[in-house]
Amino acid sequence: MEGGRDRPLRSERGEQADVVTLKSGREIAAMRKAGLFVWEAHQIAAGMVRPGVTTGEIDRAVEDYFAERQATPLFKGVPGKTPFPAVCCMSVNDEVVHGIPGNRKLREGDIISIDTGCRVKGWCGDSAYTHPVGEVSDEVRRLLDCTSGVLQLAIELMATRNRWGDVAAEMATYVRDFGFTVVENFVGHGIGKKMHEDPQVPNFCSPSFRRKHDFELEPGLVIAVEPMVNIGTKRVRPLPDHWTQSTADGKPSAHFEHTVAITDEGPLVLTAAPTEAEQEDSSRRLAAARG
Repeated sequence: MEGGRDRPLRSERGEQADVVTLKSGREIAAMRKAGLFVWEAHQIAAGMVRPGVTTGEIDRAVEDYFAERQATPLFKGVPGKTPFPAVCCMSVNDEVVHGIPGNRKLREGDIISIDTGCRVKGWCGDSAYTHPVGEVSDEVRRLLDCTSGVLQLAIELMATRNRWGDVAAEMATYVRDFGFTVVENFVGHGIGKKMHEDPQVPNFCSPSFRRKHDFELEPGLVIAVEPMVNIGTKRVRPLPDHWTQSTADGKPSAHFEHTVAITDEGPLVLTAAPTEAEQEDSSRRLAAARG
């Protein structure tokens, strides 16, 4: 899906050389400002997830928050057969990624993946969470635990591994041990001035990736790590809206994502919750947004 949110595998786009742009400490600090606004937007969205609320209502609240912060949404207007019409991708149950918000009401037992990002003073942040709507089945709870857990594993491994392929291989093993599958059609990406930059960041490791596209985990690297995990088959299918990708077997899928920088001190999650120094300002912004 050229021009879409999460980049397709390079084999679908044709071979080309990776050009990885390392960021300075000052640039990473600038990206944190965007990342913190993304985290705050997710807190607003999470507070609205409950039965009866529509996905469109949540999307409008996030759009309003970005407007208050003078942050530019990354997703709205992304080119495709039809430009993406919202500031969030909202994918419910068997929808994997790129779901379009609208009049759909959430129901007890659903899960909803909310993916959003913004640009602040030229720098981007991007993250995703999957939320249960009320009580969900034990299997779906395991899916959420697996997907959030494999993202946390990846971040931790970035401190001790030298190349992404080593991290991705352990991610795939982690998911297999749960009895679930890693989506392979869509992968993470570099991020900086643009939402999508090199390198590709798969959540599994193929021999082709090892040979041609593996990359070093070095200070200045900033990537969006975003595992997508399915209960059943790893295969996905597009829906008629030209954006939404669903599991081929109709079983649930989950998606978690963080923007992560490698610094001299190790991995730094740029879309994480506020630090102690950031807490007061962040809480004030959220309180004002919630009225």
